[in-house]
Amino acid sequence: MNDRPDTDRSLMARALALAARGLWTTSPNPRVGCVIARDGEVIGEGFHERAGEAHAEVAALADARARGHDPAGATLYVTLEPCNHTGRTPPCTDAVIAARVARVVAAMADPNPLAARGAERLRAAGIAVDIGVLESEARELNIGFVHRVTRGRPWVRMKLATSLDGRSALADGTSRWITGAAAREDGHRYRARACAVLTGIGTVRHDDPQLTVRAVPTSRQPLRVVVDRDAATPPGAKVLAGGATLVVTAGARNPAWPLGVESIALPDAAGRVDLAALLAELARRGVNELHVEAGAGLNGALLAGGHVDEIVAYLAPLVLGDPARGVADFGAGLRQLADGVRLRFHDVARIGDDLRVIARVQRED
Repeated sequence: MNDRPDTDRSLMARALALAARGLWTTSPNPRVGCVIARDGEVIGEGFHERAGEAHAEVAALADARARGHDPAGATLYVTLEPCNHTGRTPPCTDAVIAARVARVVAAMADPNPLAARGAERLRAAGIAVDIGVLESEARELNIGFVHRVTRGRPWVRMKLATSLDGRSALADGTSRWITGAAAREDGHRYRARACAVLTGIGTVRHDDPQLTVRAVPTSRQPLRVVVDRDAATPPGAKVLAGGATLVVTAGARNPAWPLGVESIALPDAAGRVDLAALLAELARRGVNELHVEAGAGLNGALLAGGHVDEIVAYLAPLVLGDPARGVADFGAGLRQLADGVRLRFHDVARIGDDLRVIARVQRED
């Protein structure tokens, strides 16, 4: 029985704060933080910053030694069960066992079957292991990683910027700017944490977006993905310049596109882009979180196909009314309310003069 719940929660909260420092850099790896303590006092800490570099446990052990502390007999707090496989780096279980720590407290078990069973190996080496301290917080921090390794597709987050009555633009397409600068900056933070940003050919033609992170400093730009059935993206489009771009078509590549632009064909039976196949392909490439900034057509297709997990909507204190444009086109429209996409509110916050509403799609599973 754990007789140190308050200490464990406090030190795990510190480990989670460390893990969050890798929010924009760790993909495709999970965001992980680690704290090493003796008698409740921190003697070392670290976090995983990017793939191929030291994992959080190894960084924390090195930090403890650099401070002049021997981690033997200490307790190691980590936000994810120590990995038990060799990838770009050796198993963290090896480092933890070699350090002779007495106890490991993990926020959550590793959902990746390739890296799991670390706790089993640690216990076999005589190390006490407890799992489940601040587990929901740890899962939230790695919602995309968990979703990819358990469901085979990224966590799909759709960003909307609308008037209070749900209009994304005037009838002529004018939309700059419905929401304020603070909301736009917050939206760039979601871009920064994503592995990829998705849009459609309609948005490219109308808005010519860059889809890069600019409003906040970041050392990594997400992959830009354009759904373009007929390979009609103009060769001079901003989304094709200055970074990694993947254009997904239903047929041949446009020969006029720059050579550095990658293109793949994923047609469905109707000759459109197969969105389910696209999500599976992005998961195969290690995309944990997919950020969608698209028009009503692609938004509607993603929602109707059951491909969206979360909506981040910025609502301006503004009413545009009819015939201003909506955010999702379901084609012929819905015949009954029960056919709508059911959501549950997750969070509401004031961002500048606007409201940010986060809602998640309700699923039976």
